[in-house]
Amino acid sequence: MIRRAAWNFYILIKALTHPIAFGAAGAVFDGEGQVLLVRHRYMPGWQLPGGGVNRRETPGAAVLRELAEEVGLTGGVAEFFGLYTAPAGLASNVIALYRVTGGAVAFRPSLEIVEVLFADPRRPPAGCTAATLRRLAELAGAAPVSPWW
Repeated sequence: MIRRAAWNFYILIKALTHPIAFGAAGAVFDGEGQVLLVRHRYMPGWQLPGGGVNRRETPGAAVLRELAEEVGLTGGVAEFFGLYTAPAGLASNVIALYRVTGGAVAFRPSLEIVEVLFADPRRPPAGCTAATLRRLAELAGAAPVSPWW
């Protein structure tokens, strides 16, 4: 019992001193090879959609759930593409990126996402974030995959 309590205390201290947020993002491709980008209400620029991975949820399930919630994705197959790290204040953000094909998008603006568009990943629209531009180049095979978001 003391060992279990000590272990739980150790895990608590570790979580407080080394916080990590785990997210999943999806590069949703249509039948013409264009990728879905979103514009959030609370962040500037075009980005790949995604969100947090819940406790006891796999990142593959999380990305499909987030895409259903954010852009109305139905169907589709999520194939793991890469794992990235980004600083997030005092924490680290770890993001699993998936290539999603075969789904349909029925977007309706929400409190989170105001606009979506499908774009050629080799010719992204103006206003993409730097991280989005890096991911699009990687997905198009024009740049090596980086470990940094």
